[in-house]
Amino acid sequence: MGKRMEAAVKAYDKAKAYSFEEAAKIVKDNAKAKFDETVELHVKLGIDTKKADQQVRTTVVLPHGTGKTKRIAVIAKGEHAQEAQKAGADRVGAEDIVEEVIKGKIDFDVLVATPDTMKDLAKAAKILGPRGMMPNPKSGTVTFDLANTIKALKAGRIEFKADAYGIVHAIVGKASFDAAKLAENAKAIMDTILRVKPSTSKGVYVKSISMSSTMGPGVFVSNK
Repeated sequence: MGKRMEAAVKAYDKAKAYSFEEAAKIVKDNAKAKFDETVELHVKLGIDTKKADQQVRTTVVLPHGTGKTKRIAVIAKGEHAQEAQKAGADRVGAEDIVEEVIKGKIDFDVLVATPDTMKDLAKAAKILGPRGMMPNPKSGTVTFDLANTIKALKAGRIEFKADAYGIVHAIVGKASFDAAKLAENAKAIMDTILRVKPSTSKGVYVKSISMSSTMGPGVFVSNK
């Protein structure tokens, strides 16, 4: 453990669960890297990820955004392509984008597709899938409502899902944000996680919550 990390760990009680506001301030105060660190929320859920009806995957619009401008590409044709361009998509295309992806060129952060183009996108699934970039109805990225989808993504809509261990990792914002804004973003994520609790999940749903920056230690958070 480096000196910077040792100092950060000594700045708070590692065994204590803090409020969202307190945790955000601790994380922010200890984010001392030479770049603007990303702040994340990590939530361990009491779900059985092997069961299809206990998957947790959804989206949330962060009140204060992520601090990062997303490059949005849209696969659409005809009037839908025109709608995407008017809505501010960074790239609009069809087979040309698919072919670029297959060749390894991915110059976007989020890919949105209309339902009628998904058959064309299928051949790029093996590349986009492992990167978590394949359009999906559950994440709202397969839709004909392109204008509202692009607007929401630009405004700070993020997608998150529980990994194989039942842990959700979600971006809260940047360390340069005010602690209050980080706390509000984290609460929005937490409220959404609670709202999408699988009906078949039994026992303790939220086992632990922690917040950390890219280079900083984790701080336990209380959801009470």
